[in-house]
Amino acid sequence: MLLTLLLLCPLSGMLIVLALPRTAVRAIRAASLLSTGAALIVSLALLRGFQTSQAAMQFHERLSWIPQLNIFYSLGVDGISLPMVLLTALLGFLACLASSSITERRKEYYFLYLLLEVGMLGTFLALDLFLFYVFWEIVLVPMYFLIGIWGGGRREYSAFKFFVYTLAGSLAMLLAILALYFRAHTFDMVQLASMGHTLDLAFQRLLFFAFFLGFAVKVPVFPFHTWLPDAHVDAPTPISVLLAGVLLKMGGYGFFRIAYPILPEGAQWFAGAMAILGMINIVYGAFVAMAQTDFKRLVAYSSVSHMGFVLLGLSSFNREGLNGALLQMFNHGTITGGMFLLVGVLYERTHTRQLDAFGGLGARVPVYAGLLTFFSLASLGLPGLSGFVSEFLSLIGAFGIWVWPTMISVTGIVVAAAYMLRVMQLVLLGALNERWRTMPDITPLEVASLVPLLLVILALGCYPLLMLQIQEGSLQQLLAHVLGR
Repeated sequence: MLLTLLLLCPLSGMLIVLALPRTAVRAIRAASLLSTGAALIVSLALLRGFQTSQAAMQFHERLSWIPQLNIFYSLGVDGISLPMVLLTALLGFLACLASSSITERRKEYYFLYLLLEVGMLGTFLALDLFLFYVFWEIVLVPMYFLIGIWGGGRREYSAFKFFVYTLAGSLAMLLAILALYFRAHTFDMVQLASMGHTLDLAFQRLLFFAFFLGFAVKVPVFPFHTWLPDAHVDAPTPISVLLAGVLLKMGGYGFFRIAYPILPEGAQWFAGAMAILGMINIVYGAFVAMAQTDFKRLVAYSSVSHMGFVLLGLSSFNREGLNGALLQMFNHGTITGGMFLLVGVLYERTHTRQLDAFGGLGARVPVYAGLLTFFSLASLGLPGLSGFVSEFLSLIGAFGIWVWPTMISVTGIVVAAAYMLRVMQLVLLGALNERWRTMPDITPLEVASLVPLLLVILALGCYPLLMLQIQEGSLQQLLAHVLGR
């Protein structure tokens, strides 16, 4: 019952927060930290008990929920979902730790925050399409309010845009789920995957495109990406961390868990388009990030670029590409989560995100400067850090299949190096702006929210087998299934 226990951690915390009076701020924060910390501990227990030699679902839980419609409360993890569960639990705890910057309506904030974590974890654990869709939609509601109430700038506009884009994609996905149900009379993902090759090609193509629309908005894939920069810029820092670190991965995970195994011929038919769209994401996102003057918007567009490597790896249909795509999802979550935390630290002190307003901070705030340098180098894909490994694997996998899109995509790495070095130059080097002469350095609490991410990035950069051995078996099984071997 470990998986149910994992969901109960944030759910119980949410109910405790609801029961506490709004004036009990310390108790509300303590309950939230304890529940997200408990979820992290349970996820580590899953990691410890996970058998890397088995490609099948593990820790499987299955109970009849709505028998009239053949709907089950069905949960499980394998090498594809476990990295995403670990990422969600880790960022959920660290972003909760960083939520000390929230100073108003804290009871409502932490209630919605914990509800958001329930939805995110459930999305990666569900093995029933109906249950998956329920968790998928649960995420939408708290995120809308978290941006719309506690955000800044044009927060209502950004929250509305996020909601409309995501809901439109979800409706396309819902139609595909219903079509599958009326054809197979089950929502069970494992059973539907076993029937995948029996579905006619025209039906698979139509449904794959519908699922693509649902997942593409979340990734986000060009041209469905325009909600992302607005939502990131106007969301509070902890929510930006979860938005970039986890919510974008829900789209990529949907391809691995649903679209590819259930619609294998449809996935192969769409592979060329995936490669082209991945290339556009990488290059377009990098050049637009290069043009930004707002630090947070720059990191947001860099996410569009980095998630392009997931699409490129998915389009390859080989071992290297799929491993690179899944590893990139995990690595991007840790690196970009750290970058958004660092942007938040700077904004808390200066109340501006304009890059040209800084300069010379390297000497003034040396600890912050060291952390920003580390995460910037990880983001540009420096060898020895985790971002390099996943991008390299995605490019290797795609190069043998899609030569020209891969060659063009490499320019995105060059531009990424340019804009991240530009960030370091504008923020840390040069003459110190007199406005920041008394700026305090990063606090121990803020360091504590960044150090776990730093250690993970360093560990996977030096020894990527730590994660690759977890995902390898399930990806090999998925690849053999999709290719009909």
